[in-house]
Amino acid sequence: MAKYIFITGGVISSLGKGIASASIGKILESRGLKVTLMKLDPYINVDPGTMNPYQHGEVYVTDDGAETDLDLGHYERFTRAKMTKFNNATTGQVYNAVISRERRGDYLGKTIQVIPHITGEIKERIKKVAQVSNADIVLIEIGGTVGDIESLPFLEAARQFKVDAGEKNVLYIHLTLVPYIKVADEIKTKPTQHSVQTLREIGIQPDILLCRTEKPLADEVKEKISLFCNVRKQAVIESRDVESIYQVPMVFKAQILDEIILSHFNLISRPSDLKDWEKNVVERQLSPKGVVRVAVVGKYIGLQDAYKSIYEAITHAGISNQLKIEVRKIDSEDIEKLGPEELLGCVDGILVPGGFGNRGIEGKIKAIEFARKKKIPFLGLCLGMQCAVIEFGRHLCGLKDANSTEFKSKTKYPVISLLAEQTNVKDMGGTMRLGAYPCKIKKNTLAAKVYRKNIILERHRHRYEFNNKFRKLFEKKGMVFSGIYQKKDLVEIVELKNHPYFIAVQFHPEFKSKPDAAHPLFREFIKAAATK
Repeated sequence: MAKYIFITGGVISSLGKGIASASIGKILESRGLKVTLMKLDPYINVDPGTMNPYQHGEVYVTDDGAETDLDLGHYERFTRAKMTKFNNATTGQVYNAVISRERRGDYLGKTIQVIPHITGEIKERIKKVAQVSNADIVLIEIGGTVGDIESLPFLEAARQFKVDAGEKNVLYIHLTLVPYIKVADEIKTKPTQHSVQTLREIGIQPDILLCRTEKPLADEVKEKISLFCNVRKQAVIESRDVESIYQVPMVFKAQILDEIILSHFNLISRPSDLKDWEKNVVERQLSPKGVVRVAVVGKYIGLQDAYKSIYEAITHAGISNQLKIEVRKIDSEDIEKLGPEELLGCVDGILVPGGFGNRGIEGKIKAIEFARKKKIPFLGLCLGMQCAVIEFGRHLCGLKDANSTEFKSKTKYPVISLLAEQTNVKDMGGTMRLGAYPCKIKKNTLAAKVYRKNIILERHRHRYEFNNKFRKLFEKKGMVFSGIYQKKDLVEIVELKNHPYFIAVQFHPEFKSKPDAAHPLFREFIKAAATK
């Protein structure tokens, strides 16, 4: 029978439950156990696919085409677990499923209530993850902060789970804040006490506390937390800020968090081994041999989480090349106002990420033109590829009005146009080209050199695609179409010859990058930037 770990958060949001959950998964994996992770999100949206990046951060896409919370990216980067549509559940999905069954008459006229119907649906989804993954341990992260109205059904389901599965099969971990008051030069435990009190009022007694803190927790502080929160002192785990998030598994391991968890579950496993992770990830990241400056020219630069997987993939490429990456976050609208020379003149590489809508597009196109003319290594992702096509069409193919029908429906030269299957789509949620699709790599191209494979599998999230009516013209003018989805003859990768590194892709390679296995497109991009 699978074991279940529920991770909750208290005091304030953004303490890092996703990284903590992924790190716990990592150290348990290092003990030879198979893990999977799940995120329960309290918002009523069915998924984050229709949410503005400034509201929610990036939308993480799985191989099976689910649009999910960005924490699933942490889960895949830290562990070997493969995320699917089952690994993320929202309040919207849960209520939608229950209401749909009620409308069909499945409940035979019963009154539908939060308990047992909503909590029952949540528990069934958790059990489904365990069943599909065949994992030894399932880690379930509950979004939001304890005390929020929105998360109460998820917390109630977590409470009930111990009754259903048995005390030795369920464990509760609470992530909380232990603030340092500089004026008083004191660490305060009261916020943690109140957070745990709120959790206990709901019916959950945490077994382990992860304490986010700026300062080390002295023994007397741990003893106080232990006494007032009814948690063993040994299970009060210090979680101080570290230079790299990839150090967190080692921080937890040093405090025998894995031993505490295994002891609770009465599990015996091999000793933990994080030597490769420490050597090939952490040490390489913290001892770089050079610095590379990379500009990310985007539309949602104001929010760190809007491009979370991209920033992490750049970091992974830095680790692979043992380089420190200075990321310059450039708003594409600023390039429209100030021009590329002022903002991009001192960078070693330019990356243009995805996005939607007309705002800032001309700035992205100017950045790409600058990269092409100045021979600066360039990597375009999704919309970044589409902008590269528009720039090439305008300036090298003589198509002055070249554009995407997303931005200008009646453009004379629609070099980017709506996918045929999207023509009659009315609902915006979950209807894009989503998930992993195969791509055939053309021999003797930059893509072939980077991937060293004939067929690749990458994840997509888009409605628009290169218009094949212009393919011959573009090839004549020097664009190389090096990756094709053969089933529907769709262009997936474009590149330019006579350039140090100019490649753009319709998919999102950032979703498949790991700290100990950087994605080849990012790895070679950073290598080219370092050479420059």
